[in-house]
Amino acid sequence: MVDHEIQNELRPVLGHNENIIWTGRPPKGILFRASDLFLIPFTLLWFGFAIFWESTALAGGAPGFFMLWGIPFLVIGFYMSIGRFFSDAYKRGNTIYAITPERILIKSGIFSQEIKSLTIRTLSDITFTTKSDGSGTIVLGPENERNSRMQGLEWPGVKHTPRFEMIPDVKKAYDLIIENQRKQ
Repeated sequence: MVDHEIQNELRPVLGHNENIIWTGRPPKGILFRASDLFLIPFTLLWFGFAIFWESTALAGGAPGFFMLWGIPFLVIGFYMSIGRFFSDAYKRGNTIYAITPERILIKSGIFSQEIKSLTIRTLSDITFTTKSDGSGTIVLGPENERNSRMQGLEWPGVKHTPRFEMIPDVKKAYDLIIENQRKQ
């Protein structure tokens, strides 16, 4: 399945005789993940405490330092509680995936476009998870367990393993990758 819009978008980064054999996109919109079972209560407590701190400092006439001290915690709390869902949705909306016989391409970004190119023959540790409807995620390399629990949360210093996230018919894309690895 090749989406011609995605193919045209990636044409500038393709080699001379390189052809795309599969394309895909993650779903658009706001989504909840398994990691949100922990993150939502934690971030709501964080944000709630930050609001309590700042409102108490303002209402109680605390020194300026105490009022300013709470602002970064409010900003972080807002992003982690609410903003991250919109950031994740926007990033997924700008993400496209492609497989060629030689490479895997992932184009994504929030403030700028980044194209990640992975050589199929050098990939190790390719795993996929699938749901009952056939959709799923392919992780393209060894995964850092701590960072895997932070999916959907863009944070400085948190590097996620490249992946095809929440794609329909995940087994078909996985089989194409493995088939092309064997050909190399």
